[in-house]
Amino acid sequence: MRVGAVDCGTNSIRLLIADIDPATRVVTDVVRDLAVVRLGAGVDETGRLDPDRMAAALAMAGTYAARCREFDVSAVRFVATSASRDAANAAEFVAGVEAAFADSGIGPEVITGAEEARLSFLGATGDLRSALLPEPYLVVDIGGGSTEFVRGHDRVEAAVSLDMGCVRFTERHLRSDPPTPAEIAAARADAGALIAEAATAVPFDGLGTLVGLAGSVTTVTAHALGLTAYDSTRIHLATLPAGVTRAAARDLLSRTRGERAALPFMHPGRVDVIGAGALIWDAIVEAVVARSGQLPIVTSEHDILDGIALSLVPGVVASGDGDGPVSPHAPG
Repeated sequence: MRVGAVDCGTNSIRLLIADIDPATRVVTDVVRDLAVVRLGAGVDETGRLDPDRMAAALAMAGTYAARCREFDVSAVRFVATSASRDAANAAEFVAGVEAAFADSGIGPEVITGAEEARLSFLGATGDLRSALLPEPYLVVDIGGGSTEFVRGHDRVEAAVSLDMGCVRFTERHLRSDPPTPAEIAAARADAGALIAEAATAVPFDGLGTLVGLAGSVTTVTAHALGLTAYDSTRIHLATLPAGVTRAAARDLLSRTRGERAALPFMHPGRVDVIGAGALIWDAIVEAVVARSGQLPIVTSEHDILDGIALSLVPGVVASGDGDGPVSPHAPG
């Protein structure tokens, strides 16, 4: 079946149109697109979506709706995450997306952090098993406004979502170029407290594989691999030692905005927030290794977007409770 999945987060809005074999759950990309619209800019401080950022996100929603019509998808699901959960004026955004997808009869689902975590796990873990990576997995999805920690084997066993992301931490802590030692220390202290909170809900001990998702992690991995251009085929399932990962993360954090922008693999929309994303990933790797010892640290290009697409297939369970498949629904 051909499906459309949209993931609208704090930093970017992404589209996946894919053909999925319901029997094998193999996802074959037809269209995979990303636009950095920074919908969540300022939400941590103001509690509201900026009108210009919202307009940019809604323009891309219209483009993605047209693409879904062009490729004749049989089902579509639009998921909005951290910024839309936090904003007082999220209803305006919901109405705009409903208008863009009026012919499909859907609206955006402003999902909980728990469901965000489950969908990330669903999207990330299929290829891990094919690669025979040891379980249990800890899947970590670092977004713009939140970070999800999900532990499991063939299904979710524990999950938590925390208000820690590359946009949120840039706005909250890393305001200088490059960040000052005091700013870095404050950000690391904030991250450390939140990671410790995560570890009480999702145990970090006895893990088989640590799996990092989303743009902050893939960019750190591209840097660690020394790529001369962004290459998803080299990044997907790349396995790096903790020391190499952490060194790459700290190097990105130490650079100026201009130096980061000059890196050949760097997406322009990540230049000003990758320092915070790298700091968060560095702190997570440190905390996990301290609890589980040396273990494979794997980067996955498959994430919540793939999970959203898979959740449209009848019979696919995207939760840890066994209650059945997650079904598309309008907000409220």
